[in-house]
Amino acid sequence: MIWLLRHGEAEDGSPDAERKLTDKGERQSRAAGAALKKLGVKPDACLASPKIRAADTAKLACEQLGVDFHLEPRLAGGPFDADELAAGLGDDVLLVGHDPDFSMAVHSLTGAQVRMKKGGLAGVDRGELKVLLRPAELEAMTD
Repeated sequence: MIWLLRHGEAEDGSPDAERKLTDKGERQSRAAGAALKKLGVKPDACLASPKIRAADTAKLACEQLGVDFHLEPRLAGGPFDADELAAGLGDDVLLVGHDPDFSMAVHSLTGAQVRMKKGGLAGVDRGELKVLLRPAELEAMTD
């Protein structure tokens, strides 16, 4: 399954690549990792955009899961092929990045029209959208 996690809420400002997570964004990121753990998901690999807000989201989520993450420049912005990125990395791969790229990736993989919220999570398995959770739902799972 390919898991797509949109970065948590971030500060305004520039340069764009250096925007940090807010306190809320940090909570969202930890909640996403804790929710995946509660679902019994332990990614075989995690790839993240090198932009600070996405890399920090990956770090906080992966800490909850006990897995490492690696920076992937193709997730920094613009269209990407999620199947290609996940190929050969294992059964469960977590990608962490940005919108509208992630909403477009879900559409490319499944045909579904979604709008991923900051800190939201989607799970796609062989072309089928299996999971779509907003940050509030992820946090509720960890209470």
